Amino acid sequence: MTIALVTGASRGIGRATALLLAQEGYTVAVNYHTHEHAADDVVTAITAQSGKAFTVQADISDERQVEAMFARIDREQLPLTALVNNAGILFQQSRVENLSAERINRVLATNVTGYFLCCREAVKRMSRQHGGQGGAIVNVSSAAARLGAAGEYVDYAASKGAVDTLTTGLSLEVAASGIRVNGVRPGFIYTEMHASGGEPGRVDRMSSVIPMQRGGQPEEVAQAIAWLLSEKASYVTGSFLDLAGGK
Repeated sequence: MTIALVTGASRGIGRATALLLAQEGYTVAVNYHTHEHAADDVVTAITAQSGKAFTVQADISDERQVEAMFARIDREQLPLTALVNNAGILFQQSRVENLSAERINRVLATNVTGYFLCCREAVKRMSRQHGGQGGAIVNVSSAAARLGAAGEYVDYAASKGAVDTLTTGLSLEVAASGIRVNGVRPGFIYTEMHASGGEPGRVDRMSSVIPMQRGGQPEEVAQAIAWLLSEKASYVTGSFLDLAGGK
């Protein structure tokens, strides 16, 4: 048995992914920042289905907390073979002309620096050069990286563009070390994140401009992530799966 770390796993896409990976046989490290009870609920749901999971608290924008999180995972004495970089933040919808440096930096600290830090620690454990057995990383980006999120979240979209570049560069860097790195770009998915932007009903509002005429479910994204982590995708690295209903 091996460990899969899912960041931001207390709700939304992270929760759906944690549940699915437990079904696939991983011991799941359920990372959360502030939603402790929700994370506990994910572990309870997994163990109720005879799966194995444990929670690990960390703000991924904080280097010391990331290091402590991975040290906690090490204490399980099981190899880490999968990382799903999913934790992310966005703020109230805003045009660029109204953004503050504080907001921009907070978004980049979590959505970019946090991903880098988790990738760094995962590579140290997975890389064959470091005595690991290899593994796979999936970075959760966004269709916003392609579309720009004008008038709403250009800062968030830019952070996801950086995630795409990280995915490409790291995939090349560690391909010979037995590590595959891929990305998924969800579009309009029914998660709590839209409420953080001030519009809980955003997916329904945008459904008419999506070619498939509907928003997506977290479980649909989780299926793609699970496939990219699996041996079925053993020759796939540096690639992206768009889960945006054709948009």
